[in-house]
Amino acid sequence: MYLSLDFQPLLSTPLLALLLLPLLALALAGLYLRQRGGVIRLLAVAALAMALFNPVVINEEREPLKSVVAVIADRSQSQDIGERTADTTEALKQVQAALARLPQFEVRTVETNRASETDDATATRLFQAMNGAFRDVPPSRIGGAIMITDGQIHDIPNNVAALGFNAPVHGLITGRPGEIDRRIQFVRAPRFGITGKPQQMTYKVTAAGEPQGGRARVTVRVNGNEVTSQDAIIGQEMPLEVTLPRAGVNIVELAVDAVPNELTEINNRAVAMVDGIRENLKVLLVSGEPHNGERTWRNLLKSDASVDLVHFTILRPPEKQDSTPINELSLIAFPTTELFVNKIDQFDLIIFDRYQHRDVLPLLYYDYINDYVQKGGALLIAAGPEYAGNVSIANTPLLTILPATPTGDVTEKAFYPRLSDDGKRHPVTRGLEGSTQEPPQWSRWFRVIDVNKPEGTVVMNAGDKPLLVLNRIGEGRVGMFLSDQGWLWARGFEGGGPHAALYRRIAHWLMKEPELEEEALTATGSGRNLEIRRQTMKKTAQQASIITPSGKKQDIPLTETEPGVFTASVPTTEIGLFQVANGDLTTLAHVGPVDAPEFADYISTTAKLDGFARETGGGARRLRATADQASIEVPSIVASRSFASASGDNWIGLRPTSETVLKSVNRLPLFSGFLGLAAMILVLGSMWYREGR
Repeated sequence: MYLSLDFQPLLSTPLLALLLLPLLALALAGLYLRQRGGVIRLLAVAALAMALFNPVVINEEREPLKSVVAVIADRSQSQDIGERTADTTEALKQVQAALARLPQFEVRTVETNRASETDDATATRLFQAMNGAFRDVPPSRIGGAIMITDGQIHDIPNNVAALGFNAPVHGLITGRPGEIDRRIQFVRAPRFGITGKPQQMTYKVTAAGEPQGGRARVTVRVNGNEVTSQDAIIGQEMPLEVTLPRAGVNIVELAVDAVPNELTEINNRAVAMVDGIRENLKVLLVSGEPHNGERTWRNLLKSDASVDLVHFTILRPPEKQDSTPINELSLIAFPTTELFVNKIDQFDLIIFDRYQHRDVLPLLYYDYINDYVQKGGALLIAAGPEYAGNVSIANTPLLTILPATPTGDVTEKAFYPRLSDDGKRHPVTRGLEGSTQEPPQWSRWFRVIDVNKPEGTVVMNAGDKPLLVLNRIGEGRVGMFLSDQGWLWARGFEGGGPHAALYRRIAHWLMKEPELEEEALTATGSGRNLEIRRQTMKKTAQQASIITPSGKKQDIPLTETEPGVFTASVPTTEIGLFQVANGDLTTLAHVGPVDAPEFADYISTTAKLDGFARETGGGARRLRATADQASIEVPSIVASRSFASASGDNWIGLRPTSETVLKSVNRLPLFSGFLGLAAMILVLGSMWYREGR
């Protein structure tokens, strides 16, 4: 019950003053002159004033409001370490039970999830969660907040005023004091680099609980393959030189050895994703006698700015004799020694386009080409009728690396180049534009070189005859086109065909482009999903095995999305480096930002929150005060109206509000009705009586 006195005048203030002030002046003058009945006259004026001002006693029935308290449970990824998750759950249960015994508090519990798909910061934002809980609560009704966390909070305000309310904030810290943890991180790493050339990087190993200046063993891996290991000085920036082995994304991984009783090994690894860029590819194109399709390969390669092309056409073989003086010939001598002995290793690809063995190259030089391929080089044979004749390069030492030997016959009739069953799955020809129609949506060819049973993979056929054969020889690769009529596609005959895409894919496969590998496993992070892609020539693919950053293992089925391609999209709540395996293939993928604040420090701490919390009247304390404490200890919770401090040795306080809500109002006029009439009659009668004597 809340009682108050209010005045509700019957007249406006100017009229009341005009009426009462003269009467009051007369009454006071009578008192001053000691006239009889002066006091009664003053009482009569007072009674009239009371009647006109109309005093009212207001009786309000109010219900006290509850203070709103936010309980924030940190469920970020760093809370998965050790017993922190269990301690958080138990502490939350005890806090909720204690607050349930305090009816003056309304409890709002918020369990913070991990970062969302669009949250690139990947940080622990408990104050943001607290503000969300108080969004519809006026500051006067906020009783305080209790945060159950490991102390690694990334959105602590710069000052208490930024909170917008005056109530204590308390922190209950999980984890144990004296934790030991190592962390490795890249300090500088390039985003792009030239393949085959050293890239300069730096990294640092930091360790909590270990002395600075100690040493730690660091293993360096590139795309999952160990390349080196070295000792790093703890706390000191260390140099690192890495060579990118391939074009496209390369994952450079650092792993520092763990120490006994280390908190977690999750941050013992660091990754840098570097896009490998090839220097200009060096291609040697050797054409035989001029023919209709001679310039097809040249035009394609010259149109690619990333290709340095060296092209020779054999216009005057050694056996050609005429009476033209040598000094009048405008021909360049074929520099066989320079190309095939001195500089052969500098070429990424050698193409023989309808080349004939007519003693231009000594037989020994074919051995050099053979050795070049065996050691990792790439050779493409674009064969014409000469391949079936006596001047065929199949009659040279090159025979040992050729995927198909000629029968001596040439078939000349119209046919549509078609993908073989393997060709529909092979990345060189898979999905080639026009290949899914019957007949294919491209022009016909009219000549194919007959060969014996080829080695390697036949990806295109001319009827029942091989047309395009791809094979691996030692560490290198050889491709063979058994027709010289690809130029029909290039010139748009009968609508042409996808010659540029096909030729480019063949060349890049020969030069070991990762995207064109027949057996390949790749994985990438897309938002909060792990995208897995498996290329294979097989008709089925076994499950992919995943190891998450926290060490959990999971088997994921793969679904065929196109011939030879099996994929899976795996939603994940974890951020970090994932290991993916499928059969003998393994790969790495990083989901989320590489330098996420969430993984900068896993050591539980009171230091970050305690200073700020004390300014609010609260504080931060550990749930396990010692490293060997068997169970958590949650302080008692009390209602505290003290604005100086709301925290003690074994208790924490929350502030109840004084706010109320109005339920009903009763009004009692003091000078109206019979009560006012009786008072007026009494005073006037007394005045009349006194004046009459």
